[in-house]
Amino acid sequence: MSKHDRQFFNTFSIVIGILVFITLTLIGIARSIGVPFEADKALVDSAVAATVAERTAPLGHVAVSGQDNAALAIKPAGGAEATVAVLPKDGEETYKTVCSACHSAGVGGAPTVGDRGAWGARIAQGKPALYDHAIKGYHGKAQMAMPAKGGRVDLPDDLVRQTVDYIVKQNQ
Repeated sequence: MSKHDRQFFNTFSIVIGILVFITLTLIGIARSIGVPFEADKALVDSAVAATVAERTAPLGHVAVSGQDNAALAIKPAGGAEATVAVLPKDGEETYKTVCSACHSAGVGGAPTVGDRGAWGARIAQGKPALYDHAIKGYHGKAQMAMPAKGGRVDLPDDLVRQTVDYIVKQNQ
């Protein structure tokens, strides 16, 4: 590298350094001038104040025994109306709306309803074992998993038992 090239690179580096310093200084000055105006605007503007209050609100509240906790009622998020999941009326309807998703196609190693060979050994374990696996869930041999209550944890245990009875009846 020649002497002239080295001198050019040194001068160029100094100029770039000075420009970066000036830029950072101007950013600092602009922020110091603008911050008080933004703070005043936030205090005056009710929409900004509401947004700040919403974003800084606590994530949860604690219910205290012996005190009025009515304000802590669970409300749907975003002003949406609360939706209540409708429970199936019996074992057959539960099978059709919940269990058939896996037990009609054999998803995840689930035995299909009507396959007496696959159900024979399971039914031989007895209904208490089937009830237990259906209610609590079961992880069997490779790739086989039964989620608790078929993934509908809101189902009452009695309805799950009725569904097991329905499935057993279909496979006998």
